[in-house]
Amino acid sequence: MLDMTAEYAAAQKPAKRPRDLRLDLFRGLAMLIIFIAHVPDNAWDRWIPARFGFSSAAELFVFCSGLASSLAFGSVFVRRGWFMGAARIAYRMWQVYWAHIGLFFALAVISIMASKLPGARDYVTALEIGPLIQRPAGALPQVMTLTFLPDLLNILPMYLVLLALVPVVMALARLARWLPLALSFCLWLIVQVTHIDLPNHVEQGWVWFFNPFAWQMLFFTGFAFGMGFLPRPTWNVPVLFWSCVIFLLLAVPVNFWAFTENVPALQTLRDWIVPDAGVATSELSPLRYLHFLASAYVALSLADRYPRILHNRVVPWIAMVGQQSLATFMASLSLAWIMGMMLDVFGRNLLTDAIANITGLAAVFAIAYLVRWFKRKPWEGGRRHGHA
Repeated sequence: MLDMTAEYAAAQKPAKRPRDLRLDLFRGLAMLIIFIAHVPDNAWDRWIPARFGFSSAAELFVFCSGLASSLAFGSVFVRRGWFMGAARIAYRMWQVYWAHIGLFFALAVISIMASKLPGARDYVTALEIGPLIQRPAGALPQVMTLTFLPDLLNILPMYLVLLALVPVVMALARLARWLPLALSFCLWLIVQVTHIDLPNHVEQGWVWFFNPFAWQMLFFTGFAFGMGFLPRPTWNVPVLFWSCVIFLLLAVPVNFWAFTENVPALQTLRDWIVPDAGVATSELSPLRYLHFLASAYVALSLADRYPRILHNRVVPWIAMVGQQSLATFMASLSLAWIMGMMLDVFGRNLLTDAIANITGLAAVFAIAYLVRWFKRKPWEGGRRHGHA
């Protein structure tokens, strides 16, 4: 087995500000969970962490993205000034935008081709890209302006808006460190009251599923910790730790399907607590936000108390997936869609579910490894063996 711990450490050496292994570990976990959650009708989806509480891997992804952005981009604002920091953000937005467009058309082509196979489902309708086929002249401009977002493709556009807010936040921070947090909270509060959002499928009056004006609060919570706008938490404070544990345990009976499907009173209680799960997700309800913070506090407190957890041989592999988050995110969605097609063909049972999920997860690891290899530019070193 490759010594991934040594390789991970080596990969971090060139960085001026070494990234926390925990950050890449949790981002990697988010990518792997996102894959499982996006395989259509996936039996394994019933066992992901989101089924046991109010928050999901989406919160983990967004929070870690905010924290990672403080390391990757916030430091540029500090070292080189606001203009160069904004330029760095614009460059990243350019990358993410074209990643989204490429992913959109890749999934569209896969769906169109797969729909023509004998006995196949209508994947064009399943992906919600019918208008692109029926009236491309009207749909294509919407695709390019991010006003045509199928459910499978709504996270990267949200991330684009969050990135666009970073220069605003850094400008406010020059006036007072509390101003970005105040703006973030007020913007989130406005969404809770007015439900303001960005347009999607304009003809049908839809909006973005992940409301960026709400989710920015979680993103900038992570960003604020990374930039020092918020004090770093003290782990393993007994009262806080056990309060979080109790909250997480109380969330299980009203979220886990084994309870809600068999105890009607628990389902009734959940419906009262979360009357509209779609809105709660779209607008980042207080329960989802608090549940994630409690989960993060417990997880990081345990990692602080038992540091040997981070020296497990599996950890560097998962962290590698988190290091290459954009590539592995795109791979996770694409592979999830393809694995769903495979399950449609071969049927869904214990064996095929296991094959589809394990194959997809292995492919995500392989893509992360390959992308890291390319980023190291191996062709620039070593001996020269011949001419092209």
